[in-house]
Amino acid sequence: MIDGKKVLFSGMQATGTLTLGNYLGALKNWVALSEEYECFYSVVDLHSITVRQDPAELRKRARNLLILYLAAGLNPEKNCIYYQSHVSGHAELAWILNCFTYMGELNRMTQFKDKSQKHADNINAGLFTYPVLMAADILLYQSDVVPVGIDQMQHLEITRDIAQRFNGVYGDVFTIPEAYIGKSGAKIMSLQNPEKKMSKSDENPNASIYLMDDPDTIRRKFKRAVTDSEANIAYREEQPGVRNLLDIYCACTGRMPQDAVAGFQGQGYGQLKEAVGEAVVSVLTPVQEEFARLSKDKSYIDGIIKSNAEKAEYYAAKTLRKVQKKVGFPERIRK
Repeated sequence: MIDGKKVLFSGMQATGTLTLGNYLGALKNWVALSEEYECFYSVVDLHSITVRQDPAELRKRARNLLILYLAAGLNPEKNCIYYQSHVSGHAELAWILNCFTYMGELNRMTQFKDKSQKHADNINAGLFTYPVLMAADILLYQSDVVPVGIDQMQHLEITRDIAQRFNGVYGDVFTIPEAYIGKSGAKIMSLQNPEKKMSKSDENPNASIYLMDDPDTIRRKFKRAVTDSEANIAYREEQPGVRNLLDIYCACTGRMPQDAVAGFQGQGYGQLKEAVGEAVVSVLTPVQEEFARLSKDKSYIDGIIKSNAEKAEYYAAKTLRKVQKKVGFPERIRK
């Protein structure tokens, strides 16, 4: 708890380009959550280097991601928006937690198996211990809740296991975090393969809507979206492509699925795709315009980076000092 509010932590990697799924499933919801929680939103650039990155490109993407956080509506006065690499406590706590994490637990992580297949030429130790760094991210700020999708639940579970194991040895040190799962827009699927999640790493450019896509590109991608041969607009699992379009439409308009279906009765897939495309354009255009405006104000962004890193460092140091003392590290002599 900070000032009577529960603490929430989340972050995104500074790799690839954010998709509509990232926005509707996470970023949009973060804005609402900041009213209820004390929020720490990180650009998790330490996680990014488990896969080889071009240094200049990584710096550029990290800054753009931080600016996107702001453009989406996150207030840097109410939220702590910072680079993970600017707070050394993330890496320091991760090493300590590594010593309280079992190899068998990490071997069961599905993301390690998936990434190992995609990057067979670079199966590094960081890729293997990635969940421990994620646990450090969460526990460092004594987070009460973590917004997660279904595919991230495994990482939160190992975080809870590590925290409970540490607390079992040293007492009540870490807050045990709970999952926060948004009700709408939680999982946006690929436009070309609605059986899998929309991804910023998808090789098919028509499968994902990127936050910086211009209106014509957005409309074109929705026209090419996969549906089915039933020619019936219904919200059901047997029609995953249509269901996905309706999920996107509802997330953008605030309507309920049954109301949206009723509104499209008597219309075809072409009209549905057009309506969804326009709804997405109306949501993303203000974000794109604000991103362009903020990108030009270097001193303002630099000021936020500095002040928010200092805030994150303050709270991280409180937890880290407690952990270091518990495990027996010599006390640091401070001036």
